[in-house]
Amino acid sequence: MNGDMRTVLLAGGEAKLLEMIEAALKSMGHSSVAARSGKEALKALREHKIHMILSELRQPDLCGRDLLERAKDLAPGVPVVIMSANAPLKDAVAIVKEGAFDYIEKPVDLGILQASVTNALRFYAENAGDRRIRKEIRTIIGDDFIGKSPAIQEVRQRIRRVSTTLANVLITGESGTGKEVVAKLIHLSGTRTSSPFVAINCAAIPETLLESELFGHVKGAFTGATASRQGRFAQADNGTIFLDEIGDMPLALQAKILRCIQEKTIEPVGSQKALKVDARIIAATNIDLTEALGRGVFRQDLYYRLNVYHIALPSLRERREDIPLLVEHFAKKYAAKMGGQAIMFTEDGMQGMLDYYWPGNIRELENCVERLSIIAPGGMITPHTLAASAVFADARKVAANFSTPELVPEAEPEAAGERPAFPLDLEQRMEDLERELIMQALEVTGGMQVKAAELLHIANRNVRHRIKKLGITVRKSRPILPHRGPAFPLELDRLLEELERKLLMQALEEAEGVQVKAAELLSISKHNILYRIKKLGITVLVKRTAHADNI
Repeated sequence: MNGDMRTVLLAGGEAKLLEMIEAALKSMGHSSVAARSGKEALKALREHKIHMILSELRQPDLCGRDLLERAKDLAPGVPVVIMSANAPLKDAVAIVKEGAFDYIEKPVDLGILQASVTNALRFYAENAGDRRIRKEIRTIIGDDFIGKSPAIQEVRQRIRRVSTTLANVLITGESGTGKEVVAKLIHLSGTRTSSPFVAINCAAIPETLLESELFGHVKGAFTGATASRQGRFAQADNGTIFLDEIGDMPLALQAKILRCIQEKTIEPVGSQKALKVDARIIAATNIDLTEALGRGVFRQDLYYRLNVYHIALPSLRERREDIPLLVEHFAKKYAAKMGGQAIMFTEDGMQGMLDYYWPGNIRELENCVERLSIIAPGGMITPHTLAASAVFADARKVAANFSTPELVPEAEPEAAGERPAFPLDLEQRMEDLERELIMQALEVTGGMQVKAAELLHIANRNVRHRIKKLGITVRKSRPILPHRGPAFPLELDRLLEELERKLLMQALEEAEGVQVKAAELLSISKHNILYRIKKLGITVLVKRTAHADNI
């Protein structure tokens, strides 16, 4: 199928004329949908993707002018060409002024028809592309780049500077700060807007498959390669390729990426023929590549080729003044999705949002607001709401300026009976707390992992494994003292076990001792809850009425 094929709606007209127009459109590589009346044309607009309308001025039920007006609502931006015989010149001028793209006098001249169709479809393509780009940019800016902080203004300025060039860009920042969003903005604001934007997560694809995914392969290149396949670089030709998590790419593949940058060629797996590819590269990572250079796991020559222009994204902790604006935006977004009123925050409730550490950055903030919108639709969010809903997965209670590392601070009398809102994700809650405590320890030690391990009472190798597993970016800095957070040293594994036991017991109490139901409340399997109950030595008390439902 022709990639430029368009669909033209033919509204009204004699059978012979329609046959002639359909044949002309087919010869031009386009398809058509015929409607014998104005009402049928409106129905076709609702049911088909229409790129242009060619309509008779006079129709039995809905004239061309009326169809033109209705089309503005049903298919905005779709050009309408009106055909008519013996219409006065002033009528033709008036129709164009009312919004018609063109006017064709009958009997229809084939050459004039083809020229009008070509011009109308070119107009549609150019304007539809502009509308799509503007819509994408509005959506991106709305969700991730709301704010007036100096940090986010600097990011906007750097995006504007590099967008007009074809320089390679390296984007760094913690998970959830919007690295792919920045890459899309650079692409959409640049000179290759109409060309593909192709993204690939280098850490999400097994090493054995990554080369084929990037460069493609030929038939028979390896077992299971039953057909040739185009890789991501070829798909991004004349456009932009976004290499996310570039720091996790194996050294052997790094050499091939370097060759691609230097020679503008790729070699599919199993092929001896180099293919020309011109793709702008935007790479991103949440690890410190300079440290990776020192450890010999990232090529220095590739680093310099990628780091032509660097954009460092701030964490949400570094732009706290933007949190109220982001919260308001997400609250309105999810209120619109759910068809209700947006949640609002008391002064103390918003302060709770400002005080939290946000290890997951904007992604975590949006998730938090969405959960609050479900838990308390249209309600007023107070510190008690935040504590009862446990939207911070208990991490806030560790991070919020307590002198002891207890998971649950002393509750105020009126809030003493509050508990987490079930269902919840037990694994996610524990992971959030683990991430928060490790990040706090790294902050205290200025990014020194050995000392952070000592503060958390875990082995050096263990802390490195957890940092990688949780996607934590380690930055070397001056130690932050006095520290606003938990009192170190502390026993990380003991605190995680306490959180696990507490949530298990609350879920069992909520489920009246029915372990199957408690498992559902914690988003784990029934076998998993049995294992955890036995491991933690929890005694399960089952109400008689519920006993029959237990495992």
